[in-house]
Amino acid sequence: MPPLADSPSAHPPLPRPFRLDGRVALVTGAGRGLGFEMAKSLASAGASVVINGRHAGRLEAAAAALAAETGRVVDTAPFDVADPDAGRAAIAAIAQRHGRLDILVNNVGARDRRPLKDFAPGEIASLIATDLVGPMLLAREAAEHMTAHRHGRLITVTSIAGQVANRHDPVYTAAKAGLTGLMRALAVDYARAGITSNAIAPGMFATETNAGLVADAAFSAFVDVRVPLGRWGRPHEIGAAAVFLASDEASFVNGHVLTVDGGQTVRM
Repeated sequence: MPPLADSPSAHPPLPRPFRLDGRVALVTGAGRGLGFEMAKSLASAGASVVINGRHAGRLEAAAAALAAETGRVVDTAPFDVADPDAGRAAIAAIAQRHGRLDILVNNVGARDRRPLKDFAPGEIASLIATDLVGPMLLAREAAEHMTAHRHGRLITVTSIAGQVANRHDPVYTAAKAGLTGLMRALAVDYARAGITSNAIAPGMFATETNAGLVADAAFSAFVDVRVPLGRWGRPHEIGAAAVFLASDEASFVNGHVLTVDGGQTVRM
């Protein structure tokens, strides 16, 4: 006797939420820090992950660590995101090897805290090339492959520096604000191809890059006052944001900045 129409056994089981099985992801700047943590979360959710960075040795060590922690093979793609030809070749190689590219996490960011008057024009151009132009071109290349499958997730890691500014940080702030604008433009341009474009804006996280500030008692006291949660972000706390935006559960989220800052940007 077949099950009644309204009985649980009459319906197929729902897929596990926030799973990325069968998806292929490229995470730039993933040799350490927040990029590493996002790559780990994506792999743990079932994605086939490729990590990028400029230093092949560091990437291989990171891939081994990710494999040990997630039980999944993680590929590496060492290249400089500021090199358009290298980025184009890397994305083509990923698509050829895996048959597709579903998720791009544009995470690389260089920072140079100095007053604008202290920058030579070439130094400004170099930072903008890494922080804004490189991600723009990678998104363009990735979207071409995503369009063929009518599915894709472009995830841009900006910063709360794209929303609020500190003294002596003009080039980075301008680039991150530019990335926010780029993300919104791509959300409009690629939506009909089944591609969403969103951003993650991290606040102050206790990463290797910020180790000196974390160890500075005076600065950590400032964090305690400025961040409503009263602490630094822990690197693993960024991963779920990437998984959500990459997942089918975020299929109608497009053109959004997901701020992960413990409430810092909403405090007076």
